[in-house]
Amino acid sequence: MSSEAPVDVVLIGGGIMSATLGTFLKRVRPDWSIVVVERLGDVAQESSNPWNNAGTGHSALCELNYMPHPDNPAKALQINEQFQQSRQFWATLVEEGALGEASSFISPAPHMTFVRKASDIEYLRMRYETLRKHPLFEEIEFSEDRAEISDWAPLLMRGRNPRETFAATRSIAGTDVNFGTLTRKLISNLVDAGAELRLNTEVRALKKRDGLWRVTARQLVEQRTQTIDARFVFVGAGGWALKVLQAAGIPEAKGFGTFPISGQFYKTSNPEVVAKHGVKVYSQAEAGAPPMSVPHLDKRVVDGEASLLFGPYAGADPKFLKNGSFLDLPSGLRAGNIGPYLKVAADNLVLLKYLISQLMLTKAGKFAELQKFMPTANPKDWELITAGQRAQVIKKDPAKGGVLQFGTEVVAHGDGTIVGLLGASPGASTAVSIMLDVLSTCFPKEYAGEWQPALRELIPTLGKTLDDNPELARSTMSRTAKTLGLLR
Repeated sequence: MSSEAPVDVVLIGGGIMSATLGTFLKRVRPDWSIVVVERLGDVAQESSNPWNNAGTGHSALCELNYMPHPDNPAKALQINEQFQQSRQFWATLVEEGALGEASSFISPAPHMTFVRKASDIEYLRMRYETLRKHPLFEEIEFSEDRAEISDWAPLLMRGRNPRETFAATRSIAGTDVNFGTLTRKLISNLVDAGAELRLNTEVRALKKRDGLWRVTARQLVEQRTQTIDARFVFVGAGGWALKVLQAAGIPEAKGFGTFPISGQFYKTSNPEVVAKHGVKVYSQAEAGAPPMSVPHLDKRVVDGEASLLFGPYAGADPKFLKNGSFLDLPSGLRAGNIGPYLKVAADNLVLLKYLISQLMLTKAGKFAELQKFMPTANPKDWELITAGQRAQVIKKDPAKGGVLQFGTEVVAHGDGTIVGLLGASPGASTAVSIMLDVLSTCFPKEYAGEWQPALRELIPTLGKTLDDNPELARSTMSRTAKTLGLLR
């Protein structure tokens, strides 16, 4: 076992969250020593890997679950505001030459919503009328016209029953993001700036001693144990974050659990098919389905190659990561979270029913779901691929005993020396906003004071709300669209 001189920061997990936080910390404190610890042989191999997610720049342009009530846009506005911070952060780094060509990690892909039931059509119309009054959504379009929707997305209309009713919205501000490439570029910049990247290194234990966090890790190739003493630890380990926080023994992690959901997508790279669909189309979720299971037909661009994905199809897998362990779920049980697990199970029977129905779907049944979106889909063009694991947060609730929490949860120790991230979507798309939250929580004095100038260089509108300032919203979106090669 080796022990080394203390470092300022340890980032556990080589995904977009650690990459973003590390970039912020190097900007505000370039003198701080940073070590990034990743258990796999490369960074961005779990949720940040482009084939483990749909690459949607989540900005509430098409995702109905961010606005369940068509007259209340608060959550949709919040998500879009957060994504605008991500766009500013990336645009600044592109302008500085730190990320290379923006087209290597982001491309325009208009976001659409497509519904068929009469009640959903009316809901979508009301949602459109509400959102178009806000500057971040002012270019959103609504249509029930077959020809117009066909012009937006030909594969939706071709072969569809002429008597079928439907409606769609479209926003040209939508994006497709390769978070894998983005993560690798950010971490490469960190290493160039002096950070150390340790791959094939799995954290086995954390313990607070003498004011420092001792991180005990196993180098999996050399099979040797090493320790790192750190003043600050960030746990961005995806589905394994809770395991690491539990190992640290911080009281703030008590009562939390995670509910793993695996998934599959249908994928085609047939250029004749791909050329006819340049958008991301979301629909309404099935009854009981979690937000991450909303069906969608997406354009993807990965390493310069365009393809289409449809899904996701939910599955059952006790692993918290795609490259995790089948013991993840049982090993995460504690006296403090068994109650919340049982309460969530009792209160979410519809969700369990949905998951069981997904598991019972045959390959033909899954393809039939694709044909609801694309009636002319040919099985010869499509293959099933396994996506990444998602770990929904289960948390203790004083009133209900336990609730299933959607979204992302920041869990910080009271003294701000260790913080972890739990949850899933919108996740990567709002990583910048989430990491700003981490900074303000763990370094409140510095964040509010001496760090502000450097942070505003990266995000010029930091501290301002774009929805309240139409001119600022338009100028900000125009600047980032030009830099990132987007339509708006």
